[in-house]
Amino acid sequence: MKRQFSLFISEWLYGESGYYSRFKKIGKEGDFYTAVSTTPFFGGAIAKRVLSVIESGFLSKNCTIVEVGAHQGYLLADIVQFIYALSPNLLKTIRFAVIEPQEEILKEQKRYLKNSFGDDVNFSFFKSFEEVELKEAFIVANEIFDAFPCEVIKDESMLFVEDFDFNFYKQTKEVEKLSKRYGIKRGEVAIGYEKFAKKLANKIEKFEFLAFDYGELEHRGEYSLRVYDAHKVYPFFSLTKFAEDKELKKSGVSIDKLYKRSDITYDVFFTHLIDAFKNAGVKKESYKTQMSALVEFGIIDLLEILKEMKGERAYLNELNRVKILIDPTFMGERFKSVIFRKDI
Repeated sequence: MKRQFSLFISEWLYGESGYYSRFKKIGKEGDFYTAVSTTPFFGGAIAKRVLSVIESGFLSKNCTIVEVGAHQGYLLADIVQFIYALSPNLLKTIRFAVIEPQEEILKEQKRYLKNSFGDDVNFSFFKSFEEVELKEAFIVANEIFDAFPCEVIKDESMLFVEDFDFNFYKQTKEVEKLSKRYGIKRGEVAIGYEKFAKKLANKIEKFEFLAFDYGELEHRGEYSLRVYDAHKVYPFFSLTKFAEDKELKKSGVSIDKLYKRSDITYDVFFTHLIDAFKNAGVKKESYKTQMSALVEFGIIDLLEILKEMKGERAYLNELNRVKILIDPTFMGERFKSVIFRKDI
């Protein structure tokens, strides 16, 4: 049965036995690295941002820190630990929560956070925004928008799937509207940004939402869809009948073999994301490279504190890890930070 590509990628990632339906290791033993798996100082920089937002008066000391798509819980745990180190009294008033729809991953998050903090820190766990009712929150999401379903555009047509056979047919009205709005003739169109932004705006009265992801403000007019498997990257179309790579064809690697066991992703088109939040009544506070954002948040200051407390060797070891996050030749420029705010 022919179906839209967005349904295919959604099933790949989130369906029964889908890639994200089971807990996956990230880092050397997984399929890819993230900022979280690189250094805890990523969470430390976010913790400093939380403190500055509270100190400025935008959020109160009674707000809730919410992570969306927390994987194992490492990032939220790092944020908790740095808040304790920098402003321990805040842990008496601030609350923490996770939004995670995948049951197996949710169990792993609960286990890890319980083992890390026991009963000293209370966490709330939600499966969706439907369960959330908060007055004020600081929300953080690392690399979630690149995993939203998407349609793949070629001129006036879009990609459909039938038994791992891919063909382009006429666009649906929804996709045609989005592709025409942004002048996309070749590339991906994300599906679900608008719904996500509206749910967030409806469920939390006042918030700052910080997101990190890879992509650009402008659409590049080319395909970025790709598959990650054991740190190998395969352009999506190289695994289909459209492939021109003869050597890859000979290798036997194909979509049907990677389906649900490997990650599939694409570059975030940030103008579309920003527009979705704007239309939901949420303003963009800032859009920067990851390098600029983390330096502004104070990641260098944290390294200096480490140097004073632990010495030169510990400082240099952590500096090498932090460089991966902020160096333009690694993640510093390729990844972006966007902050949205909703006020009462």
